Amino acid sequence: MRYVSTRGKAPPLDFAGVLLAGLAEDGGLYVPETWPKISTSEATSFEGQPYSQVATNLMARFTESSIHAGDLEAIIDEAYRDFFHPEVAPLRNISPTESVLELFHGPTLSFKDYALQVVGRLFDHVLQRAGLHMTVVGATSGDTGSAAIEAVQGRDSITAFILHPKGRVTSVQRRQMTTVNSKNIHNIAIEGTFDDCQALVKKMFGDVKFRKKLRLTAVNSINWARVMAQVVYYFTTFASMSDKSHVPSFSVPTGNFGDAFAGHVARRMGLLIPKIVIATNQNDILVRLLQTGEYRKGDVHATISPSIDIQVSSNFERLLFELADGNSDKVVSRMKMLEDSGMFVVGEKALEKMRNEFSGRAVSESETLGCMREFWETNNYIIDPHTAVGIVAGRADSRINKDQHMVYLSTAHPAKFPDAVFDATGINPDLPEHMSDLMLKDESYDILPNDQNIVQSYINGLAPD
Repeated sequence: MRYVSTRGKAPPLDFAGVLLAGLAEDGGLYVPETWPKISTSEATSFEGQPYSQVATNLMARFTESSIHAGDLEAIIDEAYRDFFHPEVAPLRNISPTESVLELFHGPTLSFKDYALQVVGRLFDHVLQRAGLHMTVVGATSGDTGSAAIEAVQGRDSITAFILHPKGRVTSVQRRQMTTVNSKNIHNIAIEGTFDDCQALVKKMFGDVKFRKKLRLTAVNSINWARVMAQVVYYFTTFASMSDKSHVPSFSVPTGNFGDAFAGHVARRMGLLIPKIVIATNQNDILVRLLQTGEYRKGDVHATISPSIDIQVSSNFERLLFELADGNSDKVVSRMKMLEDSGMFVVGEKALEKMRNEFSGRAVSESETLGCMREFWETNNYIIDPHTAVGIVAGRADSRINKDQHMVYLSTAHPAKFPDAVFDATGINPDLPEHMSDLMLKDESYDILPNDQNIVQSYINGLAPD
């Protein structure tokens, strides 16, 4: 399996090379040169298999020649061993045509655990084998940071610097990052938005001298390994459904588009998902794209679903490459337009292809709270605001496509968003037992301005030589 950059100038790499590179040298994102295929009968055969077994089967197709099969199996078994549900990613039916896929049973209560618990171990495996040390630099809108820190803390081969937007994550999300006492972990609160954090990370990767000196790598979903691991639960969901005559549609709360793109990958592999619903809040760049054909940056709005508070969806570049049939020149041209003018236009043919696979809905704050309240009153089920965004958007699509079963991705535990849950239901959700003392722990983080030189200098001073 070889990987190519969406911008066409970086050399093709194998999986290990892509894992350690994160972002391609030409600024693009890596994608597989070809897509492995899974037949319907094989996808059906996953029924009853342990989650880690299905994950090993699927990920082996992307890691071949880089990770020995036995090593990959051990890495994945260990990654999912301590999840807090025996099914790892259980499917909860709430009506004959609706299900919730619970993706919050990992150590940090977020869907990011499903990828990063694997990715952290893959990093360690590859680096130890090569005798190398890497510096992880990542940006988070709330959940990636804690999941990444949980995955790499205490690992001698990795030093991690995680940037979060100051005041724009919940207290639980922040404390999950800033209370970790490990010498290889450094937290930075940036005076700006998530988009500012993400832009700083991309600029640091663009500084070739700095990147090579510190051996930078990424844990955001710009790293292909993140997307690869998220593909798995689309297949396990299909396998767990009683009616396998139809593949369900999926509604995905998404800001950076990684989880939704993972659904697209599952589709390219042979799981013929009828529709992937892009569920977002006021930060609706992808929904506006579907409506108008324009990908246009706007202001980032702070909402009660902060992990979606993103205006520049990095992973959309991967889909743009797909829509352009692998024409990297078109991708480069459009990304240059985005950088220069803050927008570009997707052609009619590409837009039609996107609309055939994706729909989208921007969900208001009142709709989000209303859905959370309804789910509690009707189903005795507390959901977080991101899950509510997915449900509102998915139900809007279901009114158009009435015969499709809709699966809502529940991307975070409600206890991570206590203020929103209380506003909607009047209930203060309890943190799980393993986090019960989170609010009592001491925090450690530094506040830095949105300035590339200052942030790089800070990292340079703390990263190992």
